[in-house]
Amino acid sequence: QVQLVESGGGLVQPGESLRLSCAASGGSFSENAMGWYRQAPGKQRELVAGITGYGRPIYADSVKGRFTISRDTAKNTVYLQMNSLKPEDTAVYYCELQSYWGQGTQVTVSS
Repeated sequence: QVQLVESGGGLVQPGESLRLSCAASGGSFSENAMGWYRQAPGKQRELVAGITGYGRPIYADSVKGRFTISRDTAKNTVYLQMNSLKPEDTAVYYCELQSYWGQGTQVTVSS
């Protein structure tokens, strides 16, 4: 069974940065695609960024140029570097692998 643990969320001001981490056990990022999703209050969960098993990244238009997804296969961990954060980035961020989900980490961008 795959277990995913996200970390790195917090409260930041607009323009600041955060780096989220998603550590996996029981599964492998190196063989499977995974994604970072977010869900804001009253909104549907949406894909923010993903990375294929081959390491190719994909991004939602709303975060292109600001967010970077990367992975460390030795640590079985995927990261989401978020720069130039905006209030509309406020949400709970989840990672997903092989249809398993983490518990989420809250990101709040507010002045």
